[in-house]
Amino acid sequence: MSRRPLVGVICCTRIPEDPVQGVAERYLRAAPFMGADFVLVPSMPEISNAASILSRLDGILLTGSPSNVAPHLYRSAEAGDGPFDPRRDETAFRLISESVEQDRPVLGICRGFQEVAVAYGATLRRDLGQAERAQIHHTPPGRSMVEMFALEHRVDLASGGILERALGKPSIVVNSAHFQGVNDLGSKLAVEATSADGVVEGIRPASGERILAVQWHPEWRVADNPTSRELFAWFGLLLKGASMREAADLVAEKAALA
Repeated sequence: MSRRPLVGVICCTRIPEDPVQGVAERYLRAAPFMGADFVLVPSMPEISNAASILSRLDGILLTGSPSNVAPHLYRSAEAGDGPFDPRRDETAFRLISESVEQDRPVLGICRGFQEVAVAYGATLRRDLGQAERAQIHHTPPGRSMVEMFALEHRVDLASGGILERALGKPSIVVNSAHFQGVNDLGSKLAVEATSADGVVEGIRPASGERILAVQWHPEWRVADNPTSRELFAWFGLLLKGASMREAADLVAEKAALA
């Protein structure tokens, strides 16, 4: 039997009274579209070693989460809006750093997007769910999961970028379920996607590491979404050693033949 790539999926700490390491199942359902196997990576830096973990993996998936990145990590003196998960913060940043050292691809989603952004020097904002915004990015609290992910908007893909190259179109419609997002991008990241109100929704390192992150949730009902399937197929090719552009061209070619 041929070996499939192995992806480490970061966990979150849940239930503080009796901590549990967990991942929402919808992220794990992306595995077949990557052609990969998944293992869970606990956010327990006190007992785990990122270098050792990465040496046995082909890539990392940084998932979304109910928790937010701690503000002090992006140089904010404000208290911020919880809940927070400091062990997830530490684990994510160690995994990102070690992925660069060992040339392992990383795909970040929602909180994972924000972790990649902060790891490369960006700062975050926390006002994207406010009702008075012309375009809100999160439904009001108390809505069901279906209602939350039903909120959609267009994102424009950067001309000549990886996402435009892979998906073969200048813009796509995505779900929107984030209160936080990038404030100041800094100088170390390239923009891959932007919403109509100017919020950065897709990023990659300008220095060329095989890391890409999106603010939306491609894992939501992935089987019903061709664009999400193509994104995960693209990442699956990175897991097998392709470059960002090579993988994008292969996905685009396959879509054109379908």
